[in-house]
Amino acid sequence: MSFTPYKPKYTTRKADTQSLKDSIQDLLKAYRIQGKISQQQVLAGWEKIMGKGIALKTKELYFQERKLFVTLTSASLKHELNMSKTKVIALINQEVGQDFIREVVFL
Repeated sequence: MSFTPYKPKYTTRKADTQSLKDSIQDLLKAYRIQGKISQQQVLAGWEKIMGKGIALKTKELYFQERKLFVTLTSASLKHELNMSKTKVIALINQEVGQDFIREVVFL
C-alpha cells in the first residue's frame, strides 16, 4: 500500500494574478496620485538625499510641473549645487525609484 500526499487544487497561482505591490502601483496610477506620493517622498527624504548640511540651509522646497524649486539661504551653496544639477536630479530620482524630476532650480 502506498501513500500519496494530498495536494489541494487551490494552492496553485492563476496566470492572471499579480502581486500586491503591482496592484497598489496600478491603483495609484489609476487615481493619478503617484506624483503626489513621489513629491512627499522627496520632501520627507530631503535630508537623507542631500545631507544634513544642505538640509539645514534649505529654506523651502516646492514642485511645479516636474521641476523642483529649492530656496537656499547660502549663495555659495547655491552656486555649488548649480554646478552639480545632474547629480542632484539623479539622487532624487534614485530615491523615488522613477524618472520623476526633470529639472532642479536653486533660488
